Amino acid sequence: MSKKPISAKYLQTIRNIGIIAHIDAGKTTLSERILFYAGRIHRLGEVHEGTATMDFMPEEQERGITIASAVTSCQWNGHTVNLIDTPGHVDFTVEVERSLRVLDGAVGVFCAVSGVEPQSETVWRQSESYHVPKLAFVNKIDRLGADFNAVLASMREKLNAVPLAVQAPDGEGADFAGVFDLVRMERLVFDVESRGAEYERQPLTDAQRGRAAPLREAMLETLADADDAIMDAYLGGEDIAPAAIDAAIRRATIGLKLVPVFVGSALKNAGVQPLMDAVCAYLPGPLDVPRQTGMDPATHLPKSFDPDPEAPLAALVFKVVMESGRKQSFMRVYSGHIAEGETVFNVTHGDEERVARLFRLHADRREKIEVARAGEIVAAAGLRFGRTGDTLCHRDDPILLEQIAAYKPVISLAIEPRNAEEANKLDEVLQRYLLEDPTLTVARDEDTGQVILSGMGELHLEVLLERMTREHGLSPRTGKPQVVYQETVRAQAEAQEEFQRELAEVPHYGAVRLAVEPLSRGSGRVVQFELDRALYPAAWTESVEEGVSDGLNCGVVGGYPVQDVRVRILDMPRREGESSAAGYRMAAAMTLKKALAAASPMLLEPIMWVEVSAPDAFVGEVVGLLGSKGAKIENIHDRGGAKLVQAFASLGQMFGFSTLLRSATQGRASFVMKFAKFDVLD
Repeated sequence: MSKKPISAKYLQTIRNIGIIAHIDAGKTTLSERILFYAGRIHRLGEVHEGTATMDFMPEEQERGITIASAVTSCQWNGHTVNLIDTPGHVDFTVEVERSLRVLDGAVGVFCAVSGVEPQSETVWRQSESYHVPKLAFVNKIDRLGADFNAVLASMREKLNAVPLAVQAPDGEGADFAGVFDLVRMERLVFDVESRGAEYERQPLTDAQRGRAAPLREAMLETLADADDAIMDAYLGGEDIAPAAIDAAIRRATIGLKLVPVFVGSALKNAGVQPLMDAVCAYLPGPLDVPRQTGMDPATHLPKSFDPDPEAPLAALVFKVVMESGRKQSFMRVYSGHIAEGETVFNVTHGDEERVARLFRLHADRREKIEVARAGEIVAAAGLRFGRTGDTLCHRDDPILLEQIAAYKPVISLAIEPRNAEEANKLDEVLQRYLLEDPTLTVARDEDTGQVILSGMGELHLEVLLERMTREHGLSPRTGKPQVVYQETVRAQAEAQEEFQRELAEVPHYGAVRLAVEPLSRGSGRVVQFELDRALYPAAWTESVEEGVSDGLNCGVVGGYPVQDVRVRILDMPRREGESSAAGYRMAAAMTLKKALAAASPMLLEPIMWVEVSAPDAFVGEVVGLLGSKGAKIENIHDRGGAKLVQAFASLGQMFGFSTLLRSATQGRASFVMKFAKFDVLD
């Protein structure tokens, strides 16, 4: 049998994973333990003390939440694990999205009391869209109200996942005393003195075996449904060896057939090492996932390279940060290699870039390296044009990888500098933040001269303003947050307009007849020609498309973008010697405005999905408060000894809700809010 090449061996030992979850499920605490047990750090930091390694931004330390994805790498059981700790707050969902884009696997963290919460559901579905194999870690099993089986049930119900419990807790809440390993039928006990660094595998007593045996049987039944080899052995009544079970779990996990579930308490240092063993054993390396398919920019045909350091280069920039005025580009190298000082081709922008320096990442610290190879996640300095979603390759063998999904901002804030000196600096600082964060947009109000900053939520913009003050000494005046609206139509309408003008003694004429009609919510825009385009010069029909597109970007109710509408181009009357592309463009825009105005135009506002968790005694106050905000209550559930109130609400009505909620519930309620759709709340 031929020996495997060194590159293949090397790639088999890499794991690119992310930790994803709802806010406060314990992601960063888990990351901290992983780094500690791997010997990457030598003292445990805590989120609640503001000392966590991965939450290095001052804003993260003050709030006790993750805002920016932090990247680090460590060694575990002969494997290199590149780890990304992602945010749990919905305002920073793009941080999760762009991390998932470059990961091979993920660990979903769930609170043993709360189960599957809104943002964990959101990021889980994001990971599904990228076909990312996952493990699950049920954290906080030592807390009052912990229920391992309820978490498994909520994974089935809310995530449509097939959980495979390969571990089970020995006791829950205050009774938690260890973890049952159902694959090897052993009990794991974690040493308190060494802060969990040492743990013992104990044989099961008869009583413990009696409790664990039905759980192992359930595990084998679930695994048999996903793997034919286990099915044959199970039906044949064979005693299945742990190695065979491990191999089957790995096949089923990489095949996205099931999700192995582990249990413990990261804060109490229990269950972390077996989870990391499973990351190496069950999650895929770069060779185990489908090849990244891009497009040949010349032919627009699909194109892909082998995940091999000696293959042609293909790397994706998934994040850009500015540090001390210098741009750092985080990238995943999918194939080939990049050397320090090498010139590469940014195919997205069509420019050549020089990679000045390369770094391996550890939170806010950098370790200089000379070469980045296929399978690695690194940072590069010196890329002048690099933006999130850009592809780097070689000019003589180009490939364009799929870009990262765009997000529409839902909230805007007017800001203005306090003096002329601050004005120039503000523009420069905003451009830096735009480079880092693709969910931010900046526009200037022509009437007031104010800068309009738009983002994903109140916290998103609040953190940005804090960073301006802390990092650059800027404290611009701000207006009240404004909701970003869209427009649509409720009826059908048809219109025809003509444009006729002489510019520089050259006549320009154009006439367009078109119709508009509403589409269902979330359908976007459709522009279609119901005439034979071949009868007209291409420049004329393209100009009509451009005129319609421009008109849809600025509606007739409040000048907001128009969505969920179909525009049908019915006729383009012409005049010999006078018709022109400019004339048709102007005529199309004029006709569209007239048709939109006649089609019962209306505003669509951001509708948010709100979940409030509160003790039973405060449910009345929560419902009353939501009612006062015009929210539409959808459900009220029991969850972990508390009530969960779910509702749809208009974003414009929800400003200041968190302050009112704290006051109404004596600070004992919490809530999350995420964008659901642009619509009208019934």
